[in-house]
Amino acid sequence: MNVEIVNEFPHEFLREQAETCISIYQPTHRYRPENQQDPIRFKNLLQTVHEELSKKHSANEVKSLLAPLEKLEGERPFWAHAGDGLALFATKERIITYRLQRPVPELAIVSDSFHIKPLIRVFQSADRYHLLGVNRQEFKLFEGNRYGVEEVEIPEELAKTKDEAIGDQVTESHLGTGNSGGAGSAMMHGHGGKKDEIDIDIERYFRYVDRTVAENYSKPMEIPLYLVTLSEYQTQFKELSHNPYLQADGIKSDFDALNLEQLRKMAWELVEPTYLQKTKDLVENFENAKASDQASGNIEEIAKAASEDRIRRLILEDDYLYPGKINLDTGEIQSKHLEESAVDDVLDDLAEIVFKTGGEVVVLPKERMPVETGAAAIFRW
Repeated sequence: MNVEIVNEFPHEFLREQAETCISIYQPTHRYRPENQQDPIRFKNLLQTVHEELSKKHSANEVKSLLAPLEKLEGERPFWAHAGDGLALFATKERIITYRLQRPVPELAIVSDSFHIKPLIRVFQSADRYHLLGVNRQEFKLFEGNRYGVEEVEIPEELAKTKDEAIGDQVTESHLGTGNSGGAGSAMMHGHGGKKDEIDIDIERYFRYVDRTVAENYSKPMEIPLYLVTLSEYQTQFKELSHNPYLQADGIKSDFDALNLEQLRKMAWELVEPTYLQKTKDLVENFENAKASDQASGNIEEIAKAASEDRIRRLILEDDYLYPGKINLDTGEIQSKHLEESAVDDVLDDLAEIVFKTGGEVVVLPKERMPVETGAAAIFRW
């Protein structure tokens, strides 16, 4: 069973329910020698999974479920390209994993649905962005936030270079007639001159890149995209783009000439004003809704509204912990007589409930929050 590296969130697989759903989170490291410990930590988490599986499954079933995960321990390429965190989800039929740009607490859970609360916090933060590095020959996509940037691994089935995308096909616009096929076409190739041919092929390639990034990344993930390319290509690419998430500003540089930290610094100079405005708007929207009794920062009220599918937007404070669980039937918070567990956090429960009922979840740092309770919600009614 192959492991799928995915970027899309929410991914359709995460909404599935099965008899056995395995969820694993762990912090990882980008460089040696620290990353040499990552497979060992993963092995220890698999031991927790083994113990949980053994409670309900036979030895043979446990062995079958764990075999593809145990195989990952020795796969060096898998660990060599890790980011700052790993989120892995598995059933007996499929395994997907996210390489994260933020560390996550170690966690291994076996249930009849996936534990996605930490993943929501990573993906629903307001400071995420994409960088599209493109030149005349190839493109690369990067994903970042205020803390870091990493290259997105493009699936093999998607062409990344100009040659892979358009090959040596004859472009109709090169021809002196409307004939696009047959022996006569080749006779007219180059009618507009060599420079015109190159310019047309670059335009065709840029259109392919624009379409590929928009359909596979920007639209599913709904985060802003900033172009990283030489000045001479900035205007050309933006004029032909149909990507609604492509921003007017870009980084005017050859992306291959910048390391990841340089990319992060230059990107954050572009992103920060938008991020600050976005968080300001979120806070103002909350305050306006609260003034008309359509919002609250009271945890008990928010939990009740979440159980009734009444939350349109939930704003959570990053790293804020509210011990307890939510009773989904009543919306009441249970904070007593709970077993010690890494997953007993009311805010995480709220995030998962709102996410699954189609609401928006946004995570902000403490200094950007409109309340001091750790959570603020705007209601549907």
